[in-house]
Amino acid sequence: MRMKDKVAVITGAASGIGLAITKRALAEGASVVAADWNANALSAAFGGTDNRIIALPGDVSQEADCVAMIDRAVSAFGRIDVLVNNAGVMDRFQSVADVDNDTWHRCMSVNLYGPMYTMRRAVPLMLAQGGGAIINIASVAATGGGAAGAAYTASKHGLIGLTKSTAYQYARLGLRCNALAVGGVKTNIMDSVKGAPLDEAALGRLGAYHASNPGTLAPDDIANVVLFLASDEARHVNGAVLPVDMGWSAA
Repeated sequence: MRMKDKVAVITGAASGIGLAITKRALAEGASVVAADWNANALSAAFGGTDNRIIALPGDVSQEADCVAMIDRAVSAFGRIDVLVNNAGVMDRFQSVADVDNDTWHRCMSVNLYGPMYTMRRAVPLMLAQGGGAIINIASVAATGGGAAGAAYTASKHGLIGLTKSTAYQYARLGLRCNALAVGGVKTNIMDSVKGAPLDEAALGRLGAYHASNPGTLAPDDIANVVLFLASDEARHVNGAVLPVDMGWSAA
């Protein structure tokens, strides 16, 4: 088992990509703190009696919740080896001239501040034990401008910067930090903007890029790559931004 005896914290773990990653980590021998803002979904997904998983409600936009996720892993399992920053929200596809403050702040708070909060707490603990692996779930929107609106795109670009800075700063201390630039994945992320109107004009301008998407991935496709990056097989992979997008970014 490729994650035997490792301890992982996974955010956004109750559905979609996070759920697939969590199930795969458990199957590969890890102990997991599975965090998500949706307590009901967490209970439905992980309501069993497996003592290797702790379902922990929490909002990654809140620093105290992020700290609690990391601290819970250490108090329950004695260490933290893997951190997967997966929780994310979408924007309304607004261009910069039209983006509203609420959308901007929400995308930054969840997609960028949350990973920074969890990493800021986890990194010293990982260094003290000799290292660890951080995997940040980014997007094709992290490397280009045609996939989403200004808020989501900027937040994911920022996540890549945070990933690269962390990878370089701690490269000689046993800590690795990588990101996935994922393409279209069958998830419920659009529920994060449910009830709010999308910017149809901006969507029209993005249509040419969206039309070049070769296809939609399943959450398990992302979990497979996360498993590799979390395992010792990837011990020399650091600071990478791996496209997992069926070739969309090659268009």
